[in-house]
Order: sequence, then structure tokens, then C-alpha cells
Amino acid sequence: MRLDHSFTVPAAPDAAWELFLDLERVAPCLPGAVLDRLDGESFSGRVKVKVGAVQMSYQGSGTVNRDEAARTVVLDREGRESRGTGTAAATVTAVLAADPAGTLVRVRTELALTGRPAQFGRGILAEVSDRIVQQFTARLAEALADPGSSPDEPEAVDLGAAVVPVLLKKAALPAAALVAVAIVVRLLRRR
Repeated sequence: MRLDHSFTVPAAPDAAWELFLDLERVAPCLPGAVLDRLDGESFSGRVKVKVGAVQMSYQGSGTVNRDEAARTVVLDREGRESRGTGTAAATVTAVLAADPAGTLVRVRTELALTGRPAQFGRGILAEVSDRIVQQFTARLAEALADPGSSPDEPEAVDLGAAVVPVLLKKAALPAAALVAVAIVVRLLRRR
């Protein structure tokens, strides 16, 4: 599945690029992510995901490739559930460009999931990823504003909290249609 996002970071392109080069500062900006090891172009880490009362933890590894001339960062990563059979693999490409508000970041993610999160479907995963990108953007802005800060280990990203509003929004139209049908049926029965 392919997901496309873009957001603006309130910093000049050079400052934003320096931040994106520093995986130890960027990784904690991603909700639920922890960078355990960084060795040159390879890294390992974990991500905690919470869906209601169920919490899943993924452990994985990946590589990072940087193209300074094009201001492009490519992360190839894959992981496996610590206590389950689910897997996740992603290639994330971030391209930074100058913008009047700072730096425009375009992110393309090629994502493959198996296990419980894969059951949500593309529409819900796209909306959930939008929420995660919003949180990531806010945390990046904080990291840029306070370069000396070192974030604590993040809490699990709560997909349940992100999914429920999406499901309610998707259910609103069918629910309204059912209410309208019920009203029409009631009115017809009175005649």
C-alpha cells in the first residue's frame, strides 16, 4: 500500500536537513518509536502500537540512504511482532524543499503489513497515518525549537484512539440513512 503525505517544518531547509540527518533526534518524534542502535547506515529499533486494550510491539531493523544534493532520505525497514505473527515492512522516502513557511517535506511510504493491523484496510490506515504524521510534525517542530532536548521513551501509538473517530465518521452516513429510512417507514405506517 502506498501512502503520500506532505507537511511544512518551521525551519530553513538547511536546519531541517540537519535534523533529518540525525536519526537519534528524529526517531523519538515518531509516535511509539524507539531507536535502539544506529551503526552508520543501518539501525534497529522498536515501535509500540496500541489498539484498545491490546498492545503490540514490533522489533526490526533497517537502512538509511541520504542524497544531500537532492535533500532526500530513504529509510528501508522491516519488523516483526515481538509476541505475534504480524510483520511490517516499509520504504519511506522523504524529500525536503524550500517553502515560504520553512521547509516542505514530501513523504512517500510503501507499506506492507500482515497480522492484526492489516485487518483495518487501506482507508482506515491512510487516515490513521495522517494523524500519526500530524503528531510527528508537531514533535519535529519541538525538536527544531529546542535542539538540546532529549525526549523520553515515547508511549505506544494508540491506533484505537486514532481509528475510533475514523470509524465513527465512516459510520455516520450509513447511520443517517438508516434513521431516514426508519422515519419514512414510520410516516408511511401512520397513513
